[in-house]
Amino acid sequence: MTQTRAAEIGATGIGKRFGTFTALEDISLTIARGEFLTLLGPSGSGKTTFLMILSGFEPPTTGTLTLDGKDMTGMPAESRGFGMVFQGYALFPHMTVAENIAFPLKVQRRSSAQIRARVDQMIEMVGLGGHGHKRPAGLSGGQQQRVALARALAYEPPVMLFDEPFSALDRNLRAQMQGEMRRLHRETGTTFVFVTHDQEEALTLSSRIAIFDAGRLQQLAPPREVYERPENRFVAEFLGDINILTLKDGQIEGRAITLPGAGRSGDLAIRPEYMGLSLAEPATGNAVPATLLDLTYLGATTKLELRGPGGAAMVLSLPTAETPPGLAPGATLWATWAPERGVLL
Repeated sequence: MTQTRAAEIGATGIGKRFGTFTALEDISLTIARGEFLTLLGPSGSGKTTFLMILSGFEPPTTGTLTLDGKDMTGMPAESRGFGMVFQGYALFPHMTVAENIAFPLKVQRRSSAQIRARVDQMIEMVGLGGHGHKRPAGLSGGQQQRVALARALAYEPPVMLFDEPFSALDRNLRAQMQGEMRRLHRETGTTFVFVTHDQEEALTLSSRIAIFDAGRLQQLAPPREVYERPENRFVAEFLGDINILTLKDGQIEGRAITLPGAGRSGDLAIRPEYMGLSLAEPATGNAVPATLLDLTYLGATTKLELRGPGGAAMVLSLPTAETPPGLAPGATLWATWAPERGVLL
């Protein structure tokens, strides 16, 4: 199926207040036509509030929204024509799978022949062949989620909105549904906006990630960029393990540190997988002394917990085959990294 109705959404200065509480403040971004944008952040960060404003279920207190360049700020939800999938699926329990998928098409007053053809197409697309006659109670959680996806995509909306749709699924089923989501986005070409608090899910699915905290947009960039080049300490620490060392006048603990760009003082961030280990002080390159506190065998990798300069907690993730044998807590060693792997926040 080829989708040609994907839309572009613009947000300028969006703010939302509930009484004296500010849920969103000055959110400005453009969601490109056909992209997969994930809104990521901790509970209470404002990501779901922003999704509700996009959907039309909540009005913004300040700012404007556009759909393909036309103002839609005051447009009611039903006039926007967006598809939406909720955490709880929101299926009609008295209807079969086929009837649930057909419902929005009947609202659009499509012909019976068109509805039958489209329902059959959607059932096959989401891998529910042979289940069209069943009611939701007879389906697994993953199957119900597929029905919700099929129903939302059936009428070819220009934008699809997802409010943590996989939060109730177990880990294996969640991974399976993520694969299905990527495939459906690729096949439909529709603009997807997806809310989650799961960092791995965001990195797996997205064209770009918008990271929210305390009602503000902290960073908007492709997954690799937000992970490897975080713009501030919140983003660095929110997305997985990170080592943060204090750099002053280009030095850590009196040892000169090489950086890829400008700046000589501040918080220097390095991901654990980009650090190496040396048992002796290296003659050249970036390195800091550390004390081994603990190590955990994880199969292909080994996790090392260290106390670094100034008592800073550090974590290294090394291939087990490259981890020196005989390491024990209390050992003194050196943590190393390439200059391009350090990010000055």
